[in-house]
Amino acid sequence: MQEQCFVPLYILSFVERNPPKSSGAFSISPFAILESKNVLSESPYMKPSNFLYSCPLCTEPNTIVLGEAHRRLYISCSNCQLIFVPPPYHLTPQQEKAHYDQHHNDPEDEAYRKFLQQVMGPLHARLVPRSSGLDFGAGPGPTLSCMLQEVGHTVSIYDPYYAQDLAVLNQKYDFITATEVAEHLHQPGLVLNQLWAMLHGDGLLALMTQLTPDNQPFFEWYYLRDPTHVCFFSASTWSWLSDRWSAEIAYWEKNVIIFAKPSHTTPA
Repeated sequence: MQEQCFVPLYILSFVERNPPKSSGAFSISPFAILESKNVLSESPYMKPSNFLYSCPLCTEPNTIVLGEAHRRLYISCSNCQLIFVPPPYHLTPQQEKAHYDQHHNDPEDEAYRKFLQQVMGPLHARLVPRSSGLDFGAGPGPTLSCMLQEVGHTVSIYDPYYAQDLAVLNQKYDFITATEVAEHLHQPGLVLNQLWAMLHGDGLLALMTQLTPDNQPFFEWYYLRDPTHVCFFSASTWSWLSDRWSAEIAYWEKNVIIFAKPSHTTPA
């Protein structure tokens, strides 16, 4: 039963994707509510008496407004320390797709390969030969999957806009990668737990995202200028998640986080 429910839950929780075509899974678009609220004047934050949003990672209701920048509000969670942009300030899927279409990632681009080597190196060093994995949020020019295949691993890809093969979301993997993805998640708790559940025991979840800065004011950070960035993680946030998962956690290059799943574990 869990396998049958997995794909619809995932599609609803990861905002950067289109609804499945002709699947009959939904009676309405999973983006209908989001799109109807994508107007700044409709924001509940314009009315101080209204409630704050619960944290999209840990669901903690005790959140506070951190401040405003780039015509968006930023909210901080007192439990897991996630900083997030609330739904009224999210782009529509159409706006996000237009933004991602401007990316020109190319597997032949040596500079891009060097960038991805930050996660490729430490991940490959921990994998057994011929491991099977998923590159989640591969983007318009899948490259990390090619790099991993070149050293002998088998890699499936999924992207909500560019590689919508839902079948790969119902498999188990030795490793899953998500590079420059976590900051785009509208419901990171649901998505990350789903990815974690897709790993075999001893599996690895390798993420790449910038950590909130500790050497400059948050609102001067360049990462906020991207309108598709809606979640911002600190080391404290990842530590909270590793405790929840009973996972080993390791960092490389300050923006690469690798979680190792225990050999015997219950689903998150």
